[in-house]
Amino acid sequence: MKILFYDTKSYDKKSFDETLQNFPTPGGMELRIEYTKSDLDPRTAALAEGFDAVCGFVSSDVCAETLTILSRKGIRLILMRCAGFNNVDLDKAKELGISVMRVPGYSPEAVAEHAMALALGANRRLHKAYNKVRENDFSLSGLMGINFYEKCAGIIGTGKIGAAMCRICHGFGMRVIAYDVYKNEALKDFVEYVSLDELLRQSDLISLHCPLTDDTYHLINIETIRKMKDGVIFVNTSRGALVKTEDLIEGIRLHKFAGVGLDVYEEETNNVFEDRSDEILEHSTTARLLSFPNVMITSHQGFFTREALSAIANTTLQNAVDFTCGKESHNYVEA
Repeated sequence: MKILFYDTKSYDKKSFDETLQNFPTPGGMELRIEYTKSDLDPRTAALAEGFDAVCGFVSSDVCAETLTILSRKGIRLILMRCAGFNNVDLDKAKELGISVMRVPGYSPEAVAEHAMALALGANRRLHKAYNKVRENDFSLSGLMGINFYEKCAGIIGTGKIGAAMCRICHGFGMRVIAYDVYKNEALKDFVEYVSLDELLRQSDLISLHCPLTDDTYHLINIETIRKMKDGVIFVNTSRGALVKTEDLIEGIRLHKFAGVGLDVYEEETNNVFEDRSDEILEHSTTARLLSFPNVMITSHQGFFTREALSAIANTTLQNAVDFTCGKESHNYVEA
């Protein structure tokens, strides 16, 4: 199988090349990867001519137009090297007979640990403290936070990543409550499931770990923000569109949040993994968020650990093998 790997960064190529060297393939099957720095979208889909599959990521635009072009080029498999697939038109893929496979779990702890890092960083203003000390300002003004110990953590979504976050918060000595359509029985000894309204009302820390669906789109909006405690710490490492950004900004201006930590946000598509330091970002929501002293933003790096990259490479390559061999897999995504 010949795979065109879109939106290649140096660490992607290194991870996949290292994994491919010792990856077991049945019956002499050969997996070949060619890399391009271009991301997958309608303008670049034609590059897939002569390939059997393409590999995309969270910022790829796998819309109906992209899929139509890929289909004309003979592509029958899209390998998403990530858990999310909201950027893929699954109905169109099904219509065209293109299979979509993803990596549902690579390192839940990687994302959960980053979520807690953001919560701690925003709480204790580590981004401000670092910059103050660099300027020889050793004063403590503007740096006061709260103890997490014996506070209430509200986790929205208790799949693998949410469950890992629950365990971390429990380890900090926090009371952990959660909201999810499905209860995770593995957490029953220390997690109490409550309604969304109750979670918003009780939590000192709220962390999002749910997928982006029609039901969860803009789950956090001005109505839900008003239900939160004053002085809550809010973290999102899941999907940017879970939060209505304009309403989040309004909530910040209303002094609703003690701290906000974001690894994802609605405007991130053009920013993710890119160096835009020499650009002027006009009408930038990102710049508006960064203007607040209690907001800490990172660039979709929650997954970015050695362990996670290795797991992503292994699962993606196994998905390619399973598709070629016609094996059943839970990693197929269907409309």
